[in-house]
This record gives sequence, structure tokens and C-alpha cells, in this order.
Amino acid sequence: MLMQLNAAHVRYELCPGLCQSITFFVAFQANFLTPVLENARISIRHLTLPARAEILVAAAHLPSKLHFSNESMIFECSNLARMIEDSEEACGHGRTILLGDLNVNPFETGMVGTGGLHAVMSREVASRGSRTVQSREYDFFYNPMWAHFGDRQGEAPGTYYYDKAEHVTYFWNMFDQVLVRPSLLDGLGVESVRILTSVRGISLLGPGGKPDRSVGSDHLPVLAELEF
Repeated sequence: MLMQLNAAHVRYELCPGLCQSITFFVAFQANFLTPVLENARISIRHLTLPARAEILVAAAHLPSKLHFSNESMIFECSNLARMIEDSEEACGHGRTILLGDLNVNPFETGMVGTGGLHAVMSREVASRGSRTVQSREYDFFYNPMWAHFGDRQGEAPGTYYYDKAEHVTYFWNMFDQVLVRPSLLDGLGVESVRILTSVRGISLLGPGGKPDRSVGSDHLPVLAELEF
């Protein structure tokens, strides 16, 4: 992977860690991105670039719905949220970006619930910072992926397609997501997040506009640009 990344004369480095499902490659010194909290599916790193504000980069590859029920995914999102909160407390700030294959859609309980990631579709709502339910305060995440769900010019309707012969199916799902805390909203432009359907002229889509795993993956990649 490093040989392919560096073929264009960009010096990427591998950031070592204990997470078995997440790999970080960076175009700066690897010691600027250090692990804070990790397990087999989640890696939370502290990014401390010179002359930049420190941020937390949380990445996750949560279990597949082929093996976990909707109820179990709620608890997985809750566990991820607690790990992020613990990392924010340890680092002394809440400037966090979360990305990865979360295997839940933006509208599901684990994503929107206060006991989960508490991610909302509206910048205005997220800019409130938090809300209080039953005398307890819950911090927001902003989820820009809502704006990419469904037909959108130049993009696919989601990142993962699954056509199952049952009475309720969504066909297109938004499992691959980027979420940011309200403190990072100013650095995330309206068009800063994109679902990629091609890379260097090579289409990632097969027949019917679905992800072609023979070329890349059965998931489409998401590109995010964040100023901080």
C-alpha cells in the first residue's frame, strides 16, 4: 500500500497502532498522530501538527449488520460514543472528527440517540453544542452525510447497495460517514464532503451504478476536507 501511495512522489508514512480494522497513512511525520484509545474495531488518535489546533481523529469499522442485529448496533454506537468522550476528557478538548464504516445509517437510533453518537443533520442545531434531556447534557455531532443521501448530481445515492428480498429494504445505505463536533464546524465547508464514484478516471461503479468490488470495494469511499 505504501509503495502505491508513494508512487506519485508523496511521502506517506504508516502510523502504527493496535487496532486490527483501521490503518492510518499520513503525509507528515507519523509521531504527530498518536493513539489515545483503541480496540479491535476503533482507533482514536490525537493529531498535534505544528502551528495547528490539536484535534482528535476517531476512526471505526463497526460490526456488519449481516452478523449484528439493529439492537446490538445501538450498543456498538453507544460504546463508540463513550470511547470518544473518554478520549476528549483525557486530551482536554472536544475538537473531534469521526470517520469510518459505521455500518448504520444516519437516521438509525445509535446515530441520533443521546445515548449513542447524537449526530444531527442540521448545522444550526449542531452549533448549539449540546442539549439537555432529563437533567443530563449531551454533546452533539454534526453529520453532513444526510445531504448526500439519495439522488445527487455527480454522486451515488449512498455508499453501500444492498437489495434484499424482504418487505422493507433501503437499497442504498450510508454506512460510511464523517461526523464532526460543533467546534470544528467552521472548518467544514458545505461541499467539503464527497462520495467518490471514480478515482483518476477509473470508475468505481459497475452495472446499474452500484459499487464494483472487482475494481475497488463493495463500499464507495468518502473524501472529506477539514480546515483546523
